[in-house]
Amino acid sequence: MTLLEDLLADLRAEGDQLAAVVSGLDADGWARPTPAPGWSVATQVAHLVWTDEVALLSALSAAGDETATVAWTALVGQAAADPEGFVDAGAHEIARLAPQALLTRWGAARVALARVLRDLPAGVKMPWFGPPMSAASMATARYMETWAHSLDVHEALGLEPTVTDRVRHVAHLGVRTRDFSFATRGLTPPTEEFRVELAAPGDATWAWGPEGAAQSVTGSAADFCRLVTQRVHRTDTDLVAVGADADRWLDVAQCFAGPPGEGRRPRG
Repeated sequence: MTLLEDLLADLRAEGDQLAAVVSGLDADGWARPTPAPGWSVATQVAHLVWTDEVALLSALSAAGDETATVAWTALVGQAAADPEGFVDAGAHEIARLAPQALLTRWGAARVALARVLRDLPAGVKMPWFGPPMSAASMATARYMETWAHSLDVHEALGLEPTVTDRVRHVAHLGVRTRDFSFATRGLTPPTEEFRVELAAPGDATWAWGPEGAAQSVTGSAADFCRLVTQRVHRTDTDLVAVGADADRWLDVAQCFAGPPGEGRRPRG
């Protein structure tokens, strides 16, 4: 199995898991508030619909679809005109759909996006709101968002999510976006590499960076992934930083594009 095939399989599994959680909800369940201010369970799922559809449009444009390219250019213009509210507006609009219509639309977008990403020629980059992305990078980003918004839905419903080895994709993205986390806050990224060692959901340990590095981060992969997606405050994790820069990183970590998020407040 190639890296892209592995990513797409895990993305499908994560989406299926969330769809199974929400498919049986009544109207009150869909309307239940989530940790994101002003976002219900329906808004969370609608955001995934919107982003998957936008990613599909980008992928089609990269594949040479002229109609998609025109639509993509128009979409970028809309985003530039309302950078703060553009994404939220899309989510709230789609959230007005009836639950079954919402799930059907999401399912169609997920299948279509996977198909186009799988068929995208090697080396072709997709346009995005930040740097262009490869098919593998887009699949990783879509996995990260699906996982993170699923956490919000689970929390809203009082459910404990099942953490699987699939979160390695989020952990890898979190490590790769270290410098971005500093730069997006106007901070100079550290020049030296960190050692990151995370306890996987099973018995394995995932590691990045040179052994014996002066600065390091250790802890559970689940907590690290929640932190870099800003679903938990660092004081509510088991993460341990050694070194001033590594410690600062845990304060600003952010693996998603866009302006710095506010993160979560400490529990209690």
